[in-house]
Amino acid sequence: MSIAAKARARAAAAFPADPTLPANLRRNAPLVPTDTAAGRSLAAVIAILTFLAGLCAGGAEMVATNAAQWQTSVAQEVTIQVRPGPGRDVDADVAKAEAIAREEPGIARTRVFSKAESERLLEPWLGTGLDLSDLPVPRLIALRMSGDGVSLGHLRSRLSDTLPGVASLDDHALWLQRLSVAANAFVGAGIALVVLVLVATGLAVTFATRGAMAGNKEVVEVLHFVGAGDDYIARAFQARFFGLGLRGGAIGAACAILAFLIAGLLTGSATAGPAGQEIEALFGAFRIGWRGYLSIAVIGGIASVVTGAVSRITVRRYLA
Repeated sequence: MSIAAKARARAAAAFPADPTLPANLRRNAPLVPTDTAAGRSLAAVIAILTFLAGLCAGGAEMVATNAAQWQTSVAQEVTIQVRPGPGRDVDADVAKAEAIAREEPGIARTRVFSKAESERLLEPWLGTGLDLSDLPVPRLIALRMSGDGVSLGHLRSRLSDTLPGVASLDDHALWLQRLSVAANAFVGAGIALVVLVLVATGLAVTFATRGAMAGNKEVVEVLHFVGAGDDYIARAFQARFFGLGLRGGAIGAACAILAFLIAGLLTGSATAGPAGQEIEALFGAFRIGWRGYLSIAVIGGIASVVTGAVSRITVRRYLA
């Protein structure tokens, strides 16, 4: 049997039925075999890449959510710092600064840090066991704001007029700016990683498509000879690789969602104690919310779309 006859036989046995094609082009199986080692390997690669992309997207969403909560919490508090001075009664100055703060509208609560509490705040930098009684450690007053009706400029001006050179107001603007920059940088890095993973998916699909085209070269030549167009062949490859991408993307996205659910349950049980609550207050909750799960599912869909589109483009360029 000649090469052309063998190719015709393969085409007749492999191409799906299509009423728009001549009778000798109608077949009951796809051009790309549905269950091969190469197909399973490609689906596994897509699943792994989708899983990694889902982890990146979920991590970025978690950081963005926790950063927003931190910023909201920090923005609702300001601090008055009262510095001891020679010949001054620091306790009287603290009481006077607190009274001024209480008179301002929008201040919901004030909390005066004792001398021992103020010294304890320095332990992470200076260590424990030091005698700080002779040092002019500033006293702090934490103010909790109830809304946007607080005029920090007016409060700062009153403190400066009443206690010049002694009391100052810290609105944590510098800390908020640094926190925002760090959160945005982390979210940007997560998005960049997701894009890189999708690019890697496209490259893997490109090589797999070229391999499938090379393996079916004789069939494609015969199909061209009997009148099949490039668009029909490209659709056949696109449908097959879209199915592989959909399967791999669904598996990878499901594994990523399951990983976040399990991690959330484990960290939720670990933060039941006081130490765990301290960690959660510092680093935030290990939960991504519905937006995070939705973004992971969308990435799984995007992976399948990228797979189908890249395979079609690759086939068209190969045939050209």
